[in-house]
Amino acid sequence: MTRILIVEDEPDLVLSLTEDLGRQGYAVGHAPDGPSGLAMARRGGWDLIVLDVMLPGLDGFDVCAELRRGGVDTPVIMLTARSQIAEKELGLDSGADDYVTKPFHVRELRARIRAQLRRRESPQGRVIHFGDCDVDFDRAELRRNGSPVAITAQELRLLEAFLRNRGRVLSRDHLIAAAWGHGAAITDRAVDTQVWSLRRKIEPDPAAPRYLLGVRGLGYRFDDTN
Repeated sequence: MTRILIVEDEPDLVLSLTEDLGRQGYAVGHAPDGPSGLAMARRGGWDLIVLDVMLPGLDGFDVCAELRRGGVDTPVIMLTARSQIAEKELGLDSGADDYVTKPFHVRELRARIRAQLRRRESPQGRVIHFGDCDVDFDRAELRRNGSPVAITAQELRLLEAFLRNRGRVLSRDHLIAAAWGHGAAITDRAVDTQVWSLRRKIEPDPAAPRYLLGVRGLGYRFDDTN
């Protein structure tokens, strides 16, 4: 059974989401604040995390950032009452995979949950090798020289887009559609930040990239032939 962790301090919302997601066949856990949510998420076993931004003890941005720094790549959907682009960008830069702005209809959240779970369950089905890296999309794992490297779900989707399109220049809009979904309010800066983070994990020298190459005015190209 798919397990979803809700980290939210509004009791009525928690009750509503727990009942609705339970009717959809999900097993639901709950944490009422940032520290307990972080602890429960770190213990693992979750297929997706629904994470509020405004939490007691530790806000959602910090919780998400701590999880990603610790190598937890479980998909995260952030719930926020803030609609400013800067706040959404901060959430995505902290490692979130998607966000829903309050107030929202539960059907929207359901759809976003299904989308994240589909992405999680539909990898390439094989191990891809380049340079000293091996990417196992079935296991959502990246290894360099045989050693595991922590990679977020967002970075893995970006890498999948690049590997599916070797040698092609991918615009930032293409990358947004591939990694965040069509219509997501993602800035070019957020895309560049994620690409830089991915370079740090796959490049021998991130400052002089060998594989993830920038193409001025157009976007990025993955090239493993040089």
